[in-house]
Amino acid sequence: MSTAAPARSRVLARAAFETRVLLANGEQLLVSVVLPALALVGLALASVPDLGPDSRAALATAGALALAVVSTAFTGQAISTGFDRRAGVLRLLGTTPLGRGGLLAAKGLAVLSVLVVQVVVLVVLGLALGARPEPGGILPTLVTLVLGSAAFVALALVLAGTLRAEAVLAVANLVWVLLLGLGVLFPTALLPGALATVAALLPSGALGDAMRTAFVDGGWPWAQWAVLVGWGLAGGWLARRFFRWGD
Repeated sequence: MSTAAPARSRVLARAAFETRVLLANGEQLLVSVVLPALALVGLALASVPDLGPDSRAALATAGALALAVVSTAFTGQAISTGFDRRAGVLRLLGTTPLGRGGLLAAKGLAVLSVLVVQVVVLVVLGLALGARPEPGGILPTLVTLVLGSAAFVALALVLAGTLRAEAVLAVANLVWVLLLGLGVLFPTALLPGALATVAALLPSGALGDAMRTAFVDGGWPWAQWAVLVGWGLAGGWLARRFFRWGD
């Protein structure tokens, strides 16, 4: 009689599959890698808009890294999970030895795997354009990437688990566009009036500001991390409460 593979092996195998799907999907590869790279080059070489007083190449690289997190952890995961749910894949996998918890863990690992590729590409490109990040910012930058990924994956699951697949596609892409100007690519402090305060409390603003503080200044953005943790916990609770495994 055959037995199921250990839980760790099941999760890693599914994570490898999810990673291949993300990297093989042309549309998602465009959103995950190509568009952040184009944003980096455009912002680094242009003189407008204002990104702040620090090195423009470094600030552009930090913004592109934040955009990469949003693209993969939120937009990519929301769309792929939404269509998997419509096709009945999630309901089927939830009954296998992998289980629902294993499936969600595999998706999280897949996001981190793709993010490694994105970070390498964007950092190398940023260095070529003149970015010189603070060496002391390596660890806080990695922490920011992990916390940002966790928060946006949780929010992606809320979206993918409550709306129909076509609505998920539309909303996820619309939110991606809106978040570009709400702290992802540009510092929230440069936004006008009350919008700056609102943006700083959004996961996009917290992620972008934290990335700039860590990558450019080598600082430890505790306040922004607290905001990301709060959004991650709220998104996780909402996902557990309202996520539907099938249409």
